Amino acid sequence: MADANPVEMATRRLSAALDGLEAALERRRGADQGDVALAEQVSSLGADRSRLAAELDQQAARAQKLEATTREISQRLDAAMEAVQTVVDAHEN
Repeated sequence: MADANPVEMATRRLSAALDGLEAALERRRGADQGDVALAEQVSSLGADRSRLAAELDQQAARAQKLEATTREISQRLDAAMEAVQTVVDAHEN
């Protein structure tokens, strides 16, 4: 290298620096792409969460309605059984 021309040495150093800069840019692009992919995943998970929360609310409302209907049916069955029992008791005497 002692025989090398100063211009050649400077050119080699410049080339090495440019190669390092290009490698750093590639790493940065890769990191940026990873950030974009992560942001897309977070956005998708947020949309899924919102959809699932809405579905859960719908199902909870449906469950409450079914519980109310079940209570009403139970009350009607109890009343019908009492009426039948009253009729049976009246005819037995």
